[in-house]
Amino acid sequence: MDLIRKSSPFSRLALLFALMFLCYFVFGVLIVAFFPAISGGYTMEQITDTAVWENPSFAFAAKMLQFLYTTIIFFIPGLLLAWIASPKPEAYLGLKQRAGFIQLGLALLIMLCALPLVGLLNQWNESWPLPKSLMDIENSAKVQTEMMLKMPDLTSLFTNLLLVALAPAIAEEVLFRGVMQKLITQMVKNGWIAALITAVIFSILHFQFLGFMPRALLGFLLGAIYFATGSLWLSIAAHFLNNGLQVVLIYLYQAKMTKYDATADEHVPLYFGLLSAVVTGLLIWRLYRRSKERGYNAAALAQPDIITEEKEY
Repeated sequence: MDLIRKSSPFSRLALLFALMFLCYFVFGVLIVAFFPAISGGYTMEQITDTAVWENPSFAFAAKMLQFLYTTIIFFIPGLLLAWIASPKPEAYLGLKQRAGFIQLGLALLIMLCALPLVGLLNQWNESWPLPKSLMDIENSAKVQTEMMLKMPDLTSLFTNLLLVALAPAIAEEVLFRGVMQKLITQMVKNGWIAALITAVIFSILHFQFLGFMPRALLGFLLGAIYFATGSLWLSIAAHFLNNGLQVVLIYLYQAKMTKYDATADEHVPLYFGLLSAVVTGLLIWRLYRRSKERGYNAAALAQPDIITEEKEY
């Protein structure tokens, strides 16, 4: 344990990827063995058959599959690395770093104000020419997502908020921001660049090319929030807002409580996207300055042996 704690950030990053690979193997074994039991007899091969998604038990099993995927492949490796790398894993991850209502409000505003820019990037990204084989995968994933987000009642809404919105927000932030971004920051000695590199890796590991650019942007915003404040709770809250808002808007549309369809392609004017970029950038800078004024030292993330003390801003 001491040998790993004294190792270089590069070595610990390599260990993190090794843990992810090991957990991916464990996930594969568990799913092959137990997926038929939780899906009512369906096999993993049938997950790409959109017809079986009409069965409510299969749809729930698919949501459980996603929950297990994010938990085993993202959450567990992140926790293990934090536990191995530090005697205080909760402080190492940034879970001891408290934040006040102003920081929370700024973090949530960043995600909301960035939505037009996200939409603009999505428009551009969807125009990318892809081979037919990749397009078939993208279309299949889109159909499966739409079926997973069918919510005929409040129970299905709360289930999706828990399994599709909250669980990925926690698991992905622990791995990508709490551990990976910290290690990359220690390697490149620049928190903004580390947030960008981590965002690219974050988007790549989702294996959806037509959503690569908007997902990378969202990853960078989450990384910027974490770097600016040192609080993983804020990046988790911002991530959950992004996921949960989509779930709620889709539910309201399906329940005919609103005419806005969050899944429909919507044209975003260039000037609106650029204005969104400017406002979002100013909010990130304000969040960074606010944290600095309250005594938070963002440079601490670049120091391998520094564990930021618990503070309340």
